[in-house]
Amino acid sequence: MTSEPTADVVPEPYPDLEVGHNKSWAVGAPGILHSMEPALKHMGLSRTARLALAINQKDGFDCMSCAWPDPGHRNVLEFCENGMKATTWEATPITVPRSFWAEHSLTSLLARDEYWLGQQGRLTEPVHKPAGSDHYEPISWDAAFDLIADHLNGLDSADRAAFYTSGRTSNEAAFLYQLFVRALGTNNLPDCSNMCHESTGTALGATIGIGKSTVAYDDFGKADLVIVMGQNPGTNHPRMLTALEETKRNGGRVVSVNVLPEAGLVRYKNPQKVRGILGKGTVIADRFLQIRSGGDMALLQAVSKRVLDAEELAPGTVLDHAFLEEHTVGLDALREHLASLDEAAVAAATGLTADEIDALAAEYLAADRVIITWAMGLTQHKKAVPTIKEIVNLLLLRGNIGKPGAGASPIRGHSNVQGDRTMGIWERMPETFLAALEREFAFPVPRTHGADALHTVHGLRDGDLDVFMALGGNFVGAISDTAVAEAAMRGAKLTVQVSTKLNRSHVVTGEEALILPTLGRTEVDLQGDVPQFVSVEDSVCAVHASHGAIPPAADGLLSEIAIVCRLADATLGGRHDIPWREFEADYDLIRDRIARVVPGFATFNVDIRKQGGFILPNGPRDERRFDTVAGKAMITVNELEHIERPAGRLILQTLRSHDQFNTTIYSLNDRYRGIKKGRDVVFVHPDDLADLGLDDGDRVDVVGEWPGQPDRVLANQRLVAYPTARGCAAAYYPEANVLVPLESAAEESNTPVSKAVIVRLVPRS
Repeated sequence: MTSEPTADVVPEPYPDLEVGHNKSWAVGAPGILHSMEPALKHMGLSRTARLALAINQKDGFDCMSCAWPDPGHRNVLEFCENGMKATTWEATPITVPRSFWAEHSLTSLLARDEYWLGQQGRLTEPVHKPAGSDHYEPISWDAAFDLIADHLNGLDSADRAAFYTSGRTSNEAAFLYQLFVRALGTNNLPDCSNMCHESTGTALGATIGIGKSTVAYDDFGKADLVIVMGQNPGTNHPRMLTALEETKRNGGRVVSVNVLPEAGLVRYKNPQKVRGILGKGTVIADRFLQIRSGGDMALLQAVSKRVLDAEELAPGTVLDHAFLEEHTVGLDALREHLASLDEAAVAAATGLTADEIDALAAEYLAADRVIITWAMGLTQHKKAVPTIKEIVNLLLLRGNIGKPGAGASPIRGHSNVQGDRTMGIWERMPETFLAALEREFAFPVPRTHGADALHTVHGLRDGDLDVFMALGGNFVGAISDTAVAEAAMRGAKLTVQVSTKLNRSHVVTGEEALILPTLGRTEVDLQGDVPQFVSVEDSVCAVHASHGAIPPAADGLLSEIAIVCRLADATLGGRHDIPWREFEADYDLIRDRIARVVPGFATFNVDIRKQGGFILPNGPRDERRFDTVAGKAMITVNELEHIERPAGRLILQTLRSHDQFNTTIYSLNDRYRGIKKGRDVVFVHPDDLADLGLDDGDRVDVVGEWPGQPDRVLANQRLVAYPTARGCAAAYYPEANVLVPLESAAEESNTPVSKAVIVRLVPRS
């Protein structure tokens, strides 16, 4: 359906927006400057030094800005630019004063953007928005917990509440949160994984038996070839560039497959080394394949076909036959399927030439040890799950899983999003976990699958959910179809946010609303007079401790664990024999229970105190064990389907700016792409602009089209001529979420399709 585009609010343009040129290298001295300047400005020298020396150290705190693993040998300063910005954002001494709530109505706050909200400072006391009021007002902790308990205990069914979790939540808090929710009687545990790497977990779980990476940190230094697909390490996980530099220093090669050129994958100036400051740095990507959005599945199939063709020409010399025979099933079906691969369809899907695909296949065939690594550029597509299955196919053909320097490497964003899932934050946890939880805590654990993130919005919209609670995060800001999601949230009877700072989810509320402030990762957590610590799991299954380094932002702040325990106690009372108050007082008691429920944690309290923590077992990586339905790794057949782009339309993806972590905006700059002092831009190839009769600098409405749906509009954006793949465009997340329909979701994983939105550009009069 097409119609005249409309928007409820036409935003004013950023008045000082500047557009320059995209950069051809990343980090170096500017990385130091841009990380330390805001830290020193907002925190001062002493506080900055104390935190900088503790980030990602073995006795320090885990950086909240990504899940990139730590090397065995740590530098004195083991953080990246955005990690320091995340630390500054959380550890600012600025706090929200009590007078703020009377001075600012929710109506007025709705007009503020994420950047302004985050700049107001740390939240320090619980506040409550009564029904019918346009203001929050302070409330005591006990009254807040009693209010939530009354709502939850008054529900006809526990399934009328949903409990969201952010990936910054610790293992201990996540375990208690899911325990409380399941003791209440529901599996409605949506989390941020539903919106990012759910496609990865679905695909890997089905094909290799575990939804996690099969590589360790050191494997990057041992790889002959690393293929980086659909990700931007220079902004989203900059410390990965150091690992890729190790690949290059040890003679390996790197291939980048992406819709946009990314500065960090062109050249990296390592700020820890003299040559990174004074020299030219390291060329990271030896080859850049500028693929059309959504074309990765076709590319992977085309490379696998070339591998199989090479085996036909030289039998017994290309495939790892011993590995394939012992550890896999499905090779013959794949060979038969790819024999009829349509090269014209591959070209249309990828925008690549046959020579470019041949060259990638040659790189793969020449390498004995290959890592394929990816992020949201692959996971947020309709065909994301089969695309990731094609990664597995390609790796399996030459035995590139379960040997040093090789494997599948999904790169998570939130620092503990993987750990939260390990701890039970999932609406569909397997029976083995649920049965173990039931044995340990002696209550009937519900088995009915719960609501994921998109189903939660559906439930709120359709009147099937009354209470929404979030342990961290910014659900309203992060989820797709912004207008629909916000309207749905306003239909709740109660919304509860456990947070450190303000965001959009605090101003789009249910009939009643609560904000419960909590300790940050950087802060010392005292229970009584005893300092506590928590733990996290990174992208390579390493579990390590995190100790706060500075005093809390205010007296009276509670940890996430304390909040969950007191809420559970207020809500459940003596309903189950679970010692909530004992858990709050001593986190070792939580870890003792985790040890008896979660595989790999049998000696948790001992292992977590080891320097650097411990590594969880990983069947494919450790022993080439694949716990699938077949008992072997599954080579799969996937039907190719590419995105059709109607004439006069573009395929748009959402992306982060450089000064951004998920929905948290550190500044209005995106210096690697040449954008300063604004975010109202859409990046389009200059030839596409010419074809559409538009010019760099024009103002347009970006109109999203979806069959059978009204058009969705991102209004009043400035066009930026940029070297994207032809036919593709990009705009900033979360602003462009408004263009992604709730119904546009990946098959099997139900992840929002944020990387493939069909749009037209309508000039503003």
